[in-house]
Amino acid sequence: MLETDLNLTAEIKLYYDLFIPENLNAPAPLLLAVHGYGAHKRYMMREARLIAPENFVVASIQAPHQHYRQTDDGFKVGFGWLTDHKSDESVALHQHFALRLIENLTGKNLIDGKQIYLFGFSQACALNFRLAFTYPETVRGVIGVCGGIPSDLDANEIYKNLEADVLYIYGDTDEFYPLEKFQNFERKLKDRLPNFQSKCYAAKHEITNEMREDMRVWLRNEK
Repeated sequence: MLETDLNLTAEIKLYYDLFIPENLNAPAPLLLAVHGYGAHKRYMMREARLIAPENFVVASIQAPHQHYRQTDDGFKVGFGWLTDHKSDESVALHQHFALRLIENLTGKNLIDGKQIYLFGFSQACALNFRLAFTYPETVRGVIGVCGGIPSDLDANEIYKNLEADVLYIYGDTDEFYPLEKFQNFERKLKDRLPNFQSKCYAAKHEITNEMREDMRVWLRNEK
């Protein structure tokens, strides 16, 4: 007799980096940074600190699925959040990770639980939107860069109305997403979100200095 897809539950460690401003004397806003496919928490921490206001706590979480990626200097370890195989489990793990971290930092009086901002690049963009639409009361703002939106945005009955401020930005010559696809994502988000801003840049699949400056301004205006 053959039985398939049996499973055991195992505990894993989920890694993150944390930046706390000096002389923090009150719970601060949190910028929760989530990297894209093949990257890591150190990269996204650098990007997050380039845009975060001085009074923000910054946390950068790392995806659990490690793999080798080819670079100009040979193969290096990168991390990914999900594939098409049992993707619902990976989505749930991302949400569990983010929510537990927010709970932990709130419990330590490091962050203000009413000022949580999600910052995601590429693969993390749709993941963060899934989190925001599922737990809208948790999120004050969302920044999505060069990434998609949930494929089940129109069909998933779990998703709720999202009142958070949203900034969605992308490049016009992205190697992974045709411009028409980004524009379609933009229209769908605009139709659903009451507090939505977007912008297209002369850029590839990347975060440019112009994008960084606009994100800095957006976050400063959120204070």
